[in-house]
Amino acid sequence: MGQLTTHVLDTSAGRPGAAIAWTLYRLDGEHNKLCSGVTNDDGRNDGPILSGEAFAPGTYELHFGVGDYFRQNAVVLSSPAFLDTVVIRFGIDDANQHYHVPLLVSPYGYSTYRGS
Repeated sequence: MGQLTTHVLDTSAGRPGAAIAWTLYRLDGEHNKLCSGVTNDDGRNDGPILSGEAFAPGTYELHFGVGDYFRQNAVVLSSPAFLDTVVIRFGIDDANQHYHVPLLVSPYGYSTYRGS
């Protein structure tokens, strides 16, 4: 069985994005919240975000609370913040594969890719 993992890196500070709240939704005509959590000191989740029977083909969104993260780390942000919640929409087409969705973020930009 496959699984979904994530990793957040704060590119502005050159360190893991620790204590960033995230929420995973499945899109089935509406946003269905599946789970939520907070990244650990290494910017990762302690285990897979999604695995087992819950890990199924479909369209998903990961929402990351990066504005709160930057504020908690004394980064001065504009009001409203340029980036407050980063939303990554992605598809899973094979439930037997590992999908890794990393987020590289700064107060004014982000990138992602399908990792391994």
